[in-house]
Amino acid sequence: MARSIATNTRADRAELLEFLRPRHHAILMTTRRDGRPQSSPNTCGVDTEGRIVISTYPERAKVANIRRRPQVSVCVLSDEWNGPWVQVDGTAEVLDLPESVEPLVEYFRVISGEHPNWDEYRQAMRDQGKSLIRVTIDAWGPIATGGFPARLAD
Repeated sequence: MARSIATNTRADRAELLEFLRPRHHAILMTTRRDGRPQSSPNTCGVDTEGRIVISTYPERAKVANIRRRPQVSVCVLSDEWNGPWVQVDGTAEVLDLPESVEPLVEYFRVISGEHPNWDEYRQAMRDQGKSLIRVTIDAWGPIATGGFPARLAD
């Protein structure tokens, strides 16, 4: 059986966004007060401005960490465990109510399409007190796949 060879594919911004848009699983990495990393799994999307967007609640540790230090990393994963992934580094901001409502509508749209009742969705976001994290992309690594080093290929 042939071995899978690890890959690292450089991508420009347009190629990166094309890669990110259909992928909605991510690990957001922020920095705790003591300097250690904090990571959390999230559903994410890419808004029309090319920012990574994540729905959250204002009480979450990631929100407190971002408010203190907005530099974050996001590892965006494929649906398949062994699929390609990329680490994106950026500057995050947190939008709270009432400013978060319309960006949360866009968040839903870029991930799931149209909602059957947008007024109901907006009210649910208000009732839940939802916030939105937006990550402006500053840098990114190659789009990578796991596997063996090329020197071990059959």
